Amino acid sequence: MNQEKNIKILSTEEITQKLEEFPGWEYGNDKISKQFEFKSFLAGIDFVNSLASFCEEIDHHPDIHIAYKKIRFELQRFDVGGKVTDRDFTVARKIEELYKNYTV
Repeated sequence: MNQEKNIKILSTEEITQKLEEFPGWEYGNDKISKQFEFKSFLAGIDFVNSLASFCEEIDHHPDIHIAYKKIRFELQRFDVGGKVTDRDFTVARKIEELYKNYTV
């Protein structure tokens, strides 16, 4: 399925505006990012696994940095030159929704 036609590269102003709806998310180096903390290493890994099928389904895969109980997600779209797109915010929203089910 070719979903690239549905991808919109966002301007810095659009990114800044959208970030107002995403507390804790930051914009820098052409990506949006946020770190999350989990009660255990396995809870963090479980979280990543619960997100994986959604990311595969919409063909948008975050960079994921795991440091024991902390996981940092970095979102940008490489096939459009490493820019932030509307799809990055779709993934960020899903991350936030799933994280509500996890407690630190």
